[in-house]
Amino acid sequence: MTRTPRRLLLALAATAVTLLGTAGAATAGAAPATGTRLAPGVELDHWQVATATGTATGEVVTVDLADPHVSVDLLHPTDVAAREKVSDMVADAHAVAGVNADFFNIDESQHPGVAATGSSNGPEITHGRALKAAVPDSQRFGPAMAPGTSTRDVIGVGVDGRARLGTLTLAGTVRIGADSHPLAGLNQYAVAQNGIDAFTSDWGTVSRQRAVCGSDVRRGDPCATDTAEISVRHGRVAAVADTPGAGAIPADTTVLVGREAGADTLRALHVGDPVSVQYGLTGGRVPFRVAVGGAPILRDGAVLPGVDDKVSATRTAAGISADGRRLYLVALDGQAEAGSGLTLARLAILLSDLGAADGINLDGGGSTTCAVVLPGTDGVTVVNNHPAGVAERAVANGIGVFRH
Repeated sequence: MTRTPRRLLLALAATAVTLLGTAGAATAGAAPATGTRLAPGVELDHWQVATATGTATGEVVTVDLADPHVSVDLLHPTDVAAREKVSDMVADAHAVAGVNADFFNIDESQHPGVAATGSSNGPEITHGRALKAAVPDSQRFGPAMAPGTSTRDVIGVGVDGRARLGTLTLAGTVRIGADSHPLAGLNQYAVAQNGIDAFTSDWGTVSRQRAVCGSDVRRGDPCATDTAEISVRHGRVAAVADTPGAGAIPADTTVLVGREAGADTLRALHVGDPVSVQYGLTGGRVPFRVAVGGAPILRDGAVLPGVDDKVSATRTAAGISADGRRLYLVALDGQAEAGSGLTLARLAILLSDLGAADGINLDGGGSTTCAVVLPGTDGVTVVNNHPAGVAERAVANGIGVFRH
């Protein structure tokens, strides 16, 4: 028999907190009481908080990372360029809970004939292995970022077992003879102008055409026509082409797609020429074991300057305690159409109310999903409410919670 989570109210505090110097105010709430125990070290609570436009409700999964039997990892489809429902990813990975994560390439109406890849904006690391790097800021999907943040920002857990926010930068080179050229992309749906994007077997079968669309200024700018593609196998060029291709990439092969000056570099190569490709994601003193992209909204307990405090919407977010030992995964119920969502600034305050010192905004709206395995059940249940008539959306990735 399925047990219903205990309902939790985040009561309004007596003192209002003014956001970003505006005339509006938001109030902080009390810490949550104990809710449903999904597993030792993993709690599920429901929260409710009043806002200026209505009542916002949702779920929070609190994870005790100090428990040696609890871990967090990336939820993702088999391919980087693919989408899957959070509930299916939780079930497939045998997780006890999960929420959706990064914004992703969902629409290509500005580039007729080009397939949307379903790939995420930011970096992805799982089990310490880099799956992809971040697209240029100009090419991202999602609401405006706070000043000083970028698509390279991530939330994750380091090899030390502590969660933190960080920035992951692609460090890669394409070596041709004695010459070395910088690598601008790794399994990215968009690469900077004049750059070279590397695709591996992790990418999947979706066309690589989207990588050369848009510009360093606007996501919707036309696709580049000055392009080239080469396949590198066992350190030598195995195939050349004028345009990006599609189809599965063998495990022993790396496909390089170049535009403008990057295309010029690749066009100089011929089948049999020696080429080596090296890459990695760098950022911080402690390497990440798992990481996923998102937009920072809370640092050191304070809302980041420039975080939007006007637009309310259904949201997903993740927060981290000051010591990195607690992770808070938050999903709103999908009733923003009735004016009961949260602004990004208010979302940051909610994370702080729950106990987070740092926090990040994840994909929201129809993507917002919190899926768990409730005690006494074998299946996965989506516990946040979607708007009436709206089915669970397939997404690029998620954050999964595991019990060992």
